[in-house]
Amino acid sequence: MNARRELGGALAGCALAGGLALAAGGQTWATVDVTRPAPLPPVTEVLSGSDVAPLVPASGLVLLAAAVAVLAVRGAGRAAVGLLVAAAGGVLGWSAARLLASGPPGTPRAPGETASTDLATGWPVLCLVAAVLALATGLLVLARGHRWPGMGRRYERTPGAAAPAPARPRTDEERALDAWRALDRGDDPTDDPTDDPTDDPADDPAAGPSGRRA
Repeated sequence: MNARRELGGALAGCALAGGLALAAGGQTWATVDVTRPAPLPPVTEVLSGSDVAPLVPASGLVLLAAAVAVLAVRGAGRAAVGLLVAAAGGVLGWSAARLLASGPPGTPRAPGETASTDLATGWPVLCLVAAVLALATGLLVLARGHRWPGMGRRYERTPGAAAPAPARPRTDEERALDAWRALDRGDDPTDDPTDDPTDDPADDPAAGPSGRRA
């Protein structure tokens, strides 16, 4: 498979797994009906994925960040990102499987209260799918990531790469101000500062009266 296609697949896998985890974590996973002693009416508690499995949205954020990190780093750093992606997938799968196996954790109840829990299994199952995708993506990054390209050189900052800005041309007003400042200093503003007075032929002892060398 082409290295760029593999890299694109890894980026898509991280982003998709992270998006699924975050989307599922914000949904209602369980509804708890609590029956209380008379004359108190029954109450219903709604629990989201982040309430019963807080590691699900946390894993989703890690996976989304890894989608950027896979592209930004190379070598050992990319291998570390692959390991992190696989670990996030494992945590995501463990959180969903534990909830499917034992249900949401119970909360202390007052004497005489009874509770019945209705678990929406669709969202934990979706998290299991995201976990499998994250695990496969992490293993792909570990096995093949060293062959993939990274960011282009235009994103890499190199010292001395920026060219100096061109000098702005002077205006007539600025030249007039410079002439007045020269007069204030007692200088002649018509003198050319680039002239070198040491180049006067009259000061050359080897030159004749006409200024030419003998």
